[in-house]
Amino acid sequence: MRATFPPAARLHRPSEYALALKGRRVARGRLFVVTTPAAVQPDATHARLGLIVAKRFAPKAVTRNTIKRVVREAFRARRHLLPRNDFVFRLHSRVEPCSLSDLKKRVRTEADALLTRALP
Repeated sequence: MRATFPPAARLHRPSEYALALKGRRVARGRLFVVTTPAAVQPDATHARLGLIVAKRFAPKAVTRNTIKRVVREAFRARRHLLPRNDFVFRLHSRVEPCSLSDLKKRVRTEADALLTRALP
């Protein structure tokens, strides 16, 4: 199966984010908390991703964009294995200053671990 990330695989509306954030916590890591709605949406056909990367925890735009890009790539690679539900990755702690390559490795490692915990 080809790993794609079409618009249908993303959360778009604030109400979609709010529903997932009020739901249950699937996993928590050093940087991220992954939440999902308490009940599976009846019209869900595949897993969808939402990202919340606050400026308070990652002050530089380069850092925020890198984090989002890496999490999207990790999700894209495992999307076909995940249950049909919405997943919101929320950055919950400050990102320590480091090189972008180190940041990419840390974020990818954690994103893969959190997505593995979300598998049925």
